[in-house]
Amino acid sequence: METAATTSISVSTTVQAPVEKVWRYWTEPRHITQWNKASDDWHSPRAENDLRVGGSFTSRMEARDGSMGFDFTGTYTSIKKHELIAYALEDGRKVEVLFSSNGNGTNVTETFEAEQTHPAEMQRAGWQAILDNFKTYVEASGKLEPLHFEIRIHSQAEKVYQNMLDKEHYAAWTAVFNPTSHYSGSWEKGARILFLGEDEEGNSEGMVSRIKENLPGRFVSIEHLGMVRNGVEVTSGEEVEGWAGATENYTFAEENGKTLLSVDMDASQEHKAYFSETWPKALQKLKAICES
Repeated sequence: METAATTSISVSTTVQAPVEKVWRYWTEPRHITQWNKASDDWHSPRAENDLRVGGSFTSRMEARDGSMGFDFTGTYTSIKKHELIAYALEDGRKVEVLFSSNGNGTNVTETFEAEQTHPAEMQRAGWQAILDNFKTYVEASGKLEPLHFEIRIHSQAEKVYQNMLDKEHYAAWTAVFNPTSHYSGSWEKGARILFLGEDEEGNSEGMVSRIKENLPGRFVSIEHLGMVRNGVEVTSGEEVEGWAGATENYTFAEENGKTLLSVDMDASQEHKAYFSETWPKALQKLKAICES
């Protein structure tokens, strides 16, 4: 019996970071869950990694709308720190990842054996998209740090979602950040939205953002584009460099009528302590609103 010929596909990128950092972000589960997706409507809620020859890894990949999901699993066959990772997938297909320094950056090249179900170009595009997400995540990490907050609310996910975004309730639970907090715009996917409040002199301050994704009762993703200073929108220049492009994601996971609300956001070192103090308080206010 003849077997189908194996097709090998390669994708690559150059990450503007030293190979030591690139290797760490590629292999540590806390980072893998942040970049391992081909598009914003998918995510990796968990990852495990036993980085040694004979060790195994698992990345759970799920559609954010809950329609499908699978475990991406394999066993390591060769590892050379900062140079090479090779593994075999559950179905026997082989994958090799090469890392090489090129001055200020690191070249990353993945070569994988294609499966027989989907067209080769579709597979190439998917693997390249994940690799591009990895590049974006690593390069942003020197400027922004991911923060995670969560709270369990005794209410259904749809109700938590509605209360969180409702204009009146939004002003109430975000008053922790600013007593005059409010938003202007739409929560629809692709829409532009302003998150605003007044400073001590009564000037309008806040953020210029857009809604990257909105899956009612499941997931909301916000991308920050710039800021409002003294009532003027600023979306370019030194004032917004270092955090423009930061994301703020809300995930709603319901089980037995209760909802685990998770907030994942990018923050600068300057604001890390502030958000670490205020977000838990804001989530407690939202919990009280939803459970009343």
